[in-house]
Amino acid sequence: MIDIVTATEKDLPQIVTIYNQAIKAHCTADTRTFTIEQRKNWFAEHTSKRYPLLVAKEGSTVLGYLTLSPYRFGREALRHTAEISYFIHFEHHRKGVASQLINKALSLCPSLKIKTLVAILIGNNQGSIGILNKYNFKEWGRLSNIVEFNNESFDHLYYGLHLQE
Repeated sequence: MIDIVTATEKDLPQIVTIYNQAIKAHCTADTRTFTIEQRKNWFAEHTSKRYPLLVAKEGSTVLGYLTLSPYRFGREALRHTAEISYFIHFEHHRKGVASQLINKALSLCPSLKIKTLVAILIGNNQGSIGILNKYNFKEWGRLSNIVEFNNESFDHLYYGLHLQE
């Protein structure tokens, strides 16, 4: 059984491993992997009170994680908008882990006063595009050919969802 819970610092090593998988597979615009130490400040920025970091766990194993983060931090007019990001361990793709994380995040949004979600992704990430479409996110923007890996260019996509109040 998969549990969706707020991440603790004990989960950070597995979270870093999952993110580093995504970096190596060009599923994020970061190009250098991170150490656990390098991700401690990032981890501390995600509090369950406003911008949670959720993990999908089976026992003590982290299968994937999701963050809600400020969109354009410090710009008060965007205070009800958050960026949603999720990463699933490659051994657990296509098992419903992302769906469970997104369901939990969507259920938290009203209490967090989040009215709009924005997902920013690389145009070659068909898996994420598919799951965002499943949740009725729409493509709101496309920055053509600005992401580059190994001399190959990709679009940077903005998907959004207005939440019901």
